[in-house]
Amino acid sequence: MPKPVAREPLRRNSRSNRARILATARQELGRNPDVTLEELARAAGVVRRTLFGHFPGRAALLEALAEEASEAIRSVVSAGANSTEPAERALAHFVLSVWPVGDRYRMLVALARKDLGRERVAEILAPARDEATAILERGQRDGVFHTHLPPAVLSAGLEAMTVALLEAVNTGALDDDGTRVAVAMLIAAGVPEEQAGAVVDDVASAAVAEAAADV
Repeated sequence: MPKPVAREPLRRNSRSNRARILATARQELGRNPDVTLEELARAAGVVRRTLFGHFPGRAALLEALAEEASEAIRSVVSAGANSTEPAERALAHFVLSVWPVGDRYRMLVALARKDLGRERVAEILAPARDEATAILERGQRDGVFHTHLPPAVLSAGLEAMTVALLEAVNTGALDDDGTRVAVAMLIAAGVPEEQAGAVVDDVASAAVAEAAADV
């Protein structure tokens, strides 16, 4: 009697193909938001049937990318939630943590209105919006940030600024690891420029030291 064919290697191969397709999609959609699924399949090194086996259409592929982004945002926000550090440091840490996620999924900025819809985008960003608003509210209460805008409105303005900076990365006008963006966010929130730079440098250095200690 013939031995049954092992299914685990097939499952591993399927997961690998899916991950490669998504990674390729992030890259190619950033270059050309109108790239076709056939072009994505070729770029990923898989046949068209394999891609469609995982993602039966463009909407399914974009939803998978949106869910990846959503999970990444939830993870980052959860890691920094309920911080007791001063608000300016909390905001710097928040921006430095969220920026890599935004940079990785910046192609969704171009696709947000056309393909995903405002409601889905709002759902993805809700945890980050809530956390940013809470930090800004605390900072205003502590006299760290300016108060001429309500926290939620200020948060929306900073979010729009972040989107603009991500679009600048898309066009090649900006190349940043998040530190310059974090300084800009603190300045926009009302922190003096020199102080903002010092806070971001300190928070970034602490993050590097913490990461090295975890290795």
